[in-house]
Amino acid sequence: MNIPNTPAVVGLYRYPVKGLSPEVLPEMALVPGGTAPFDRVYAIENGPGRFDPEQPAHLPKTNFLMLMRNERLATLVTRFDQTDHSLTIFRAGKQVARGNLATPLGRRMIEQFFAAYMQADLRGPPRIVFAPGHSFSDVAAKCLHIVNLASVRELERIIGRPVDPLRFRPNIIVDGAEPWSEFGWIGKQLITGDVRFEPFKRTQRCAATDVDPGSGQRDMAIPATLRRTFSHTDFGIYARVTDGGTIKAGDPLSL
Repeated sequence: MNIPNTPAVVGLYRYPVKGLSPEVLPEMALVPGGTAPFDRVYAIENGPGRFDPEQPAHLPKTNFLMLMRNERLATLVTRFDQTDHSLTIFRAGKQVARGNLATPLGRRMIEQFFAAYMQADLRGPPRIVFAPGHSFSDVAAKCLHIVNLASVRELERIIGRPVDPLRFRPNIIVDGAEPWSEFGWIGKQLITGDVRFEPFKRTQRCAATDVDPGSGQRDMAIPATLRRTFSHTDFGIYARVTDGGTIKAGDPLSL
C-alpha cells in the first residue's frame, strides 16, 4: 500500500567528513547493509584519540570534531572529490585549505588548518582518521538517515520560524507524507524503485540541531522544544538498506 499522499524522495545528501558540510547528490547507488556512498568516510579526532584504523570500531561522536560542541565547523563549506579523496575547504566563499586525504601530506595540510581554525576547541592536535569500509556515523549500524519534510514544517509551526532540514543531517529527505508518520514506518519496509529500506530506530536529537548550518550560530533550542512539546527529542529515523539499487530525487516512496 502507499503511504498517505504518496510521498517521494526530494533530496539526497552525503557528509564525506564527519561534522563538515553536506554535499547534495543527484542520485545515490546503494548496496545492502551499506551507507550512502562516501558518507562519513573520514572524521577529525579532537586531540589524542582511540580510533585504531587496523581494528576500526564505532566510537562516541565526542571523540571527534562535531557540530554538537564545535559549531564553528558550520561556517565552512567543503568539497570532496571521491576520485582521489581530495578535500577543499572554503570560508566566506574563499578557498582556505586543500589536501588529499588519501596521502599523509594531504592529511597534514588539512590537520594544520583545523589546528589553527579550531584552536579554542581542541584537546590536542587534530588527526584525520579513516579505515576502509568504516563509517563514522553517530550509530554503530551502517544505515541512512531519513527526514520527513512535513515534520520539519510542523516543527516550524511550533517554533514560529523557518527550520533548515539540513540541521538534522539527513541522507534522504522525503515529502508528501503526513507529519510524524515516519515514526510509524519503523519495523516495516520502505520501497523506492528497486531499493528497499528497513527503518529500525528513531533519531534522538542533540544540540547539533541548534546550530544554523549556514551561519554557524547556535540560534535555536530544538531538542528542548521537542521535549517540551512531545516529551521526547526524536526527529528523523535510521533505516538499513535490505535490497540495493539506485535512487534519485523525484522517486516515489511506498510502504
